[in-house]
Amino acid sequence: MNFLRFETDAQDGETIGDVVYRRLRSDIVNGALKPLEKLKLDHMRDTYGLSVPTAREILNRLVVEQLVTAEGQRGFRVAPISRQELADLADLRKLLETNALRRSIAAGDLEWEGAVVSAHHKLSTVEQELGKGASRSVAQWVRYDWGFHHATIAACDQVVLMQTHATIFDRYARYHMLVLDFRSGVAADHRQLRDHVLARDADAAEALLVQHIERGMQHILGTGKVP
Repeated sequence: MNFLRFETDAQDGETIGDVVYRRLRSDIVNGALKPLEKLKLDHMRDTYGLSVPTAREILNRLVVEQLVTAEGQRGFRVAPISRQELADLADLRKLLETNALRRSIAAGDLEWEGAVVSAHHKLSTVEQELGKGASRSVAQWVRYDWGFHHATIAACDQVVLMQTHATIFDRYARYHMLVLDFRSGVAADHRQLRDHVLARDADAAEALLVQHIERGMQHILGTGKVP
């Protein structure tokens, strides 16, 4: 689950509708489709070889996730962004992710610990290169950022909580992609979070995670790119 959210290649057993849904979703989160951009059913039909009913079904799925807005007879658009929505998403992410993190720390086993270490290694490698001005994209960082945060909470036993968190995380990550500005101090946050998680220090991990999300939100707002 951790990386599939940002993969656009077809997987075994998937329908074309499944693939197009993930591609559109990824394009919205990664900023390739801009806020308020028109999403035309005819274009989706011609570009992806979909029927209009299937295209409409995909867009309605994205409406439920609040990545797309429906305008009645006028069709669909990419959801808008705002400073207030970002603040709301940050609050929701803190609420959901800290809950899942505590459950995961309490229930995680040795395999879970190994997955956290592995996910952090991949993320830190990208962060080191970004910190040196390398050409890796922020989109790749977002992919591994999701992988690490998901790994820390993967031992949580609440399916609905995890599903809801994943949707909120994507909407929050969308703002990172729209401002395309990497926060240098984020690598230290992730390293410390890894250490707190492996030490099973739930209080320290939760406090750091809340600060981490808050700092990320303030960094995005500080770019002046969110209306």
